[in-house]
Amino acid sequence: MSLLALSPKAATLQEKLIKFVNERCIPAEKEYEDHIAQFAGADRWTSDAVPPVIERLKMEAHSLGFWNLFLPHPIPNHLLTAGTGDDVSMMTPSVRLSNREYGILCETMGRSGLAPEVCNCSAPDTGNMEVLLNHGTQTQQSKYLKPLLQGKIRSAFLMTEPDVASSDPWNLETKLTKIIEGDGRVKYVLNGKKWWSTGAMDPRCKVALVVTKMDYSHPSCRESRSEAGKKGESQSSSKGRGGNQTVVIVPMPHPGVKCVRPLTVFGYDDAPHGHAEVWLENVELDESAVVLGEGRGFEISQSRLGPGRIHHCMRAVGLAARCYELMLERTFQRQTFGKYLHEHGSCRELIADSKSDLEAARLLTLACAEDIDTLGARGARDKIALIKVTVPELTSRVVDRAVQIFGGAGVSGDFPLARALVGLRTLRIADGPDAVHKQSLAKLELKKAKKRIQARM
Repeated sequence: MSLLALSPKAATLQEKLIKFVNERCIPAEKEYEDHIAQFAGADRWTSDAVPPVIERLKMEAHSLGFWNLFLPHPIPNHLLTAGTGDDVSMMTPSVRLSNREYGILCETMGRSGLAPEVCNCSAPDTGNMEVLLNHGTQTQQSKYLKPLLQGKIRSAFLMTEPDVASSDPWNLETKLTKIIEGDGRVKYVLNGKKWWSTGAMDPRCKVALVVTKMDYSHPSCRESRSEAGKKGESQSSSKGRGGNQTVVIVPMPHPGVKCVRPLTVFGYDDAPHGHAEVWLENVELDESAVVLGEGRGFEISQSRLGPGRIHHCMRAVGLAARCYELMLERTFQRQTFGKYLHEHGSCRELIADSKSDLEAARLLTLACAEDIDTLGARGARDKIALIKVTVPELTSRVVDRAVQIFGGAGVSGDFPLARALVGLRTLRIADGPDAVHKQSLAKLELKKAKKRIQARM
């Protein structure tokens, strides 16, 4: 079966999605930017700064069947039975897609920065919804997953920290201090600093998932362990190197959560969603805030990254494909030295290289998605690492060539090229830098090679 094959239902949806992105989303980008441009400073992070075109396009996307197409698993029955018909329709996708099929549609969404959000398929919400879907309690799902699925709220994921090299997750310093009160109830106190917290300053953000390290230094915990020891019970506070990492849910806004400043990416603040530096100061939580259990944070963080990297990579392919098409059109519009640009051999070489890079990026990602569908994310770890390293590099090369063809116009704000190049360059750091994934890929390859060698002995 071809990696580009779609079921009849998915193929029909893809045709409609292409039209929606090209005729509704891309033309609306100027309206979006013009609205944001009216606001300055802190006003860029207010409800008024959210462009009305987003809600308008969300309604259209839902009516056309593009809502929540990323969902990998059925929605829990308790969410469906507790709501009205409208509630259910605002959560369930019109077609259940495989990771590979969704990847093909995700490429189309990636052509416009608006399309993923208006289809309720944008990060970090998709990853957070998958965490809550796979690991959340019924209470957590009812309180946070349901409104996220309905597109009524947005969310943030807080992991990276400013004071340590966060590419090594064991370096994280944010602490979740456990306190066992006199009546036996447990409470937690969260303290630390995070940054590159995408969506934390968004006025629509109502929940944040925070990666922390467990802290059992409070006297009540020491007393509890002492009592357990007397009874012969084992009460280990960790399970290996990553055993202390825990994910907690923090309702937003919260008095103990301070968004210190918005961060810019090569000068872009990406308001009103954007990225923030966040200080967590004595944030009190109860047991209902813990996702899956103490010490399960690394497991949770990894579970949200497999399909998420398919989404990132295929959106990158879609964005690069749009820039490639603009480059081709430009070569027919401009002349140098008595020839159209496309008549120059050097320009044709750029076109050929870009087409090769696009096809390679697309097929590598879809092959990875196919492996996730058949082997699961764990069985596809090698290809997940491979695409995370390779696809941002391939697609950024395509956009860089487009910038070169456009000349001064390519680095201006008149075309989407400069912003696209910024986003793709950033993708080589987001969700872990290239070096980390190359190391992971090399370890997996060496492990397979060792098995082959041993089998011949």
